[in-house]
Parts: sequence; structure tokens; C-alpha cells
Amino acid sequence: MTDVIDRLAVAMNAHDLDAVAGLIHEDYRSEQPAHPGRAFTGRAQMLANWEAMLAGIPDFRAEICRSVQDGDTTWTEWRWSGTGSDGQAFEMRGVTLFEVTDDRVVAGRLYMEDVERAVTGIDQAVEALSGRRPRPAQQSDGAAAPSQPRNRCLGARARR
Repeated sequence: MTDVIDRLAVAMNAHDLDAVAGLIHEDYRSEQPAHPGRAFTGRAQMLANWEAMLAGIPDFRAEICRSVQDGDTTWTEWRWSGTGSDGQAFEMRGVTLFEVTDDRVVAGRLYMEDVERAVTGIDQAVEALSGRRPRPAQQSDGAAAPSQPRNRCLGARARR
């Protein structure tokens, strides 16, 4: 099943909509739970969406950071990048859950978000969400400072 998602990434990177279509069920169901108004049904709508994306981001690139299969569902962490036709950088990161049956993606739940351009620290982010700024964390003696997360989507692809 992860083979189908690997082939989907290759087709997306080749900007080959016919190959993408061959991996998607005619009655494909798409939802984005954080953006409920973006839900749709049908391969034709998915192809129309990707035709617009690839035209608007001519150097679009999809990178699989991690992928794991759970029954008929493949969980995949993605990095999508490129440059829009307006010259603006495009970058999204997130996770998709694709249900695969008979080597076709029949449903997708997408949790993809724009990577923020103006970096906001955690204190500001918590304050924006809750209306309250977090109190300063207290480190115990000898405690190591928190490490920066590794970006596993740079370079080689990791798979579990």
C-alpha cells in the first residue's frame, strides 16, 4: 500500500496528471478536518485541483518524510515546496491518511498547512491561542536545554 503512495509522489513530482489519475479511485473522497469547507468527492475534482496547483506552482515538489501502513490506511508525512508563478515561495508540511483499496486511493484525510513565513515563538503562539502568555519554565539544576527538532524531510527519506 505504501507503494501506491510512493508512486503518487513520483507522479506528482513528474507533474503527470494521467499517472496521478491512475492511482485515484473515480469516487475518491477527500476531507480536510481542520478546513471542513474543502471536502469534495470525485477524481475529476481532485484532478482539477492538482491541475491548478501544478500550473500555479510550476516547480512543485512533494517529498515523503515518513510513511507507515496501518491496515488499509497509509499515514504519510509530507513536505510540499516550490515557487508560485507570482514568485512567492510555497511550502506546506503535514500528514495525510490515505485509504487504499485495490491499488487505488479511495479516500484521503489531509492535515496539510502552510509553513509560517514570519516565525512566531511558542510563547506568542500559546498567547494567540489562549489569550494568556505561559509562565517561564523552570529548569532543574543540570537539566539539558531542550534540543531543536530534527528536520527529517531534508535529504534522505525516512520510513518506519
